[in-house]
Amino acid sequence: MSDGGGTAVPGTGEGAVPGARTDHVVGLLLAAGAGRRYGYPKVLAHEGRWLRTAVHALRSGGCGRVLVVLGAARAALPSGAEAVYAPRWAEGMGESLRAGLDVVAEDPDADYVVVHLVDLPDVGPDVVARTIDAATSTPSGMARAYFGATPGHPVVLGRRHWGPIAARAAGDAGAREYLRTHRAAVAAVPCGDLATGRDRDRPDEPG
Repeated sequence: MSDGGGTAVPGTGEGAVPGARTDHVVGLLLAAGAGRRYGYPKVLAHEGRWLRTAVHALRSGGCGRVLVVLGAARAALPSGAEAVYAPRWAEGMGESLRAGLDVVAEDPDADYVVVHLVDLPDVGPDVVARTIDAATSTPSGMARAYFGATPGHPVVLGRRHWGPIAARAAGDAGAREYLRTHRAAVAAVPCGDLATGRDRDRPDEPG
């Protein structure tokens, strides 16, 4: 697990998934939050099922490497996933995103990062693959899944965007401001036919 200095450690948990098709794409799963509205960290929800589902979506959707950013809770990761610890996770998702991007940037083979969230259990590999395809086909190298008129996750970002996003990430903003100011360059990928893309904030919600 990373101590904030940029070293990722492979997970040893069960649940291996098929190999990916594109080694130059890295999946970055943000799962560091305390889940205050949920009642406990969502990375542990349903005995880790959401975590396994999200890692599977990234791996089978086209990511050759998957990093899971942890903070409030430690969790056994599915085989092949790597843990990154965000030491300032309590300050918001922006700090988790920054910690993850710092590690991804050290991978010389990585050209794209797929940013995903752990509390989107109905988002599967087909959504990830469709969004990657859009990003790799657009000059900006940026794409975002849309569910109806609502922007959601995953978000795919080409390497040239990682530094500027990490520099601006703060609190719960994450990449929001960067994506807003570059909206015209972000490919909007319709995925409402594949999933709802809705996050789960209460333990009594299905998922």
